[in-house]
Amino acid sequence: MSHLQALRSFRIVCPAGQIPLVEALLEAQGYRFIPEPFSPWSRRLVEEPRPLGGSLAAFFGLIYIQDRSSMLPPVALAPAAGSAVLDMCASPGSKTGFLAQLVGETGFVLGNEPNRSRLATLRQNLFTLNLLHAATCSYPGESLPLPEGTWDCIQLDPPCSGWGTVERNPQVLKLWQGDKIRPLIALQRLLLAEARRLLRPGGRVVYSTCTTNVDENEAQVRYAIDELGFEPVPLEPPPGFVFAAPELPGCEGVLRVDPQGSAAQGFFVAAFRRPGDDVPVASSPFTPLKATPLHSAELAMPGVLPALLPEGQVSIFGDTAHFLPRQALERLPESFRWQGCAVGKASKAGLRLLPRLRCLMPRPEDARQSGAVALDVDSVEDVAGVLTGRSLPLAETGDASEVCLYWRGLPLCRLRLKGKGAGARALWSER
Repeated sequence: MSHLQALRSFRIVCPAGQIPLVEALLEAQGYRFIPEPFSPWSRRLVEEPRPLGGSLAAFFGLIYIQDRSSMLPPVALAPAAGSAVLDMCASPGSKTGFLAQLVGETGFVLGNEPNRSRLATLRQNLFTLNLLHAATCSYPGESLPLPEGTWDCIQLDPPCSGWGTVERNPQVLKLWQGDKIRPLIALQRLLLAEARRLLRPGGRVVYSTCTTNVDENEAQVRYAIDELGFEPVPLEPPPGFVFAAPELPGCEGVLRVDPQGSAAQGFFVAAFRRPGDDVPVASSPFTPLKATPLHSAELAMPGVLPALLPEGQVSIFGDTAHFLPRQALERLPESFRWQGCAVGKASKAGLRLLPRLRCLMPRPEDARQSGAVALDVDSVEDVAGVLTGRSLPLAETGDASEVCLYWRGLPLCRLRLKGKGAGARALWSER
């Protein structure tokens, strides 16, 4: 593998106005990178002084490390702002998170992960990224209990043989051969049929795999067109990649990533449209849930700006507060089991927001005006130190119990406050 191939790609995950600050945070730790030509959110490392996963930006969910090929399916799906998108096989959440960025806070993404053991990873990643307008569920992807024809866009990245990851997983070609692949092909077809049922007329689905196997790629494209009645949507090759020709006739307009030429994993992407008039799905009234909704006044605590919440509501289930996106409440049946992002813990003392919930933090000066203690530091060493147990001294704390931490105005997290007055110190705690 070449040096270029070994370098990582990543997405920046923050409001657009904060991108320069996130880039500056990475640069302050010695990372150097260049823009990827296919998405304004994507970057490619050119200098990695230490593993990118250990960077401050990664810890606070301001970036997401992802192979550049894996970014292509959301780019190809290209959901419009405000769209409702279903990700049928979602964990670990790389594509779910990217789709949430693309639809924006007026949109909604539902990430379904059939494997319960992988569901926690999906939820943790979406929470770390602070993508509150995404929700999660866990059903067999081939039989989702959802109404027919109700989704604007669907991302289908099904289980596959993974031959395109051979550089990273040298044994994959030996492990996935013959009889082991046939059940995958059958499952992929069931998932395509379910995507056809759930997609609204005029809606769009992207089918993608990380394999180079024609039976899981072009053959499935032919099945989707000939047997399921999908209309093919030719894809424009995005810049920055080298693509191979499709390996079956009638598959023009698919993307088959050349891994060597693209310095990326082998990947396959195809797009389809459900025939019919392109008419958006009408929304329904909110589904009443057995939970206690919080009013905006209850969220207007020091260091919190409720206006930064997407459309929806915060409700308490047991001792945990979750954000429920408006479109989820309108679209999902009452009997459907799903979960919004956790945002806080409730007790008799009131609601305590989770430490990683940075998306509701106002500017430092506005946080101070709200009565919060806002600590805006200039040194990455100070930020790194507090994560390894070193406390930060504070001059004035009043009656506060926590501190909003910023780096040059960039919201990072909420710290616990230990002590009062001149001896008070700010500490990181995940609890």
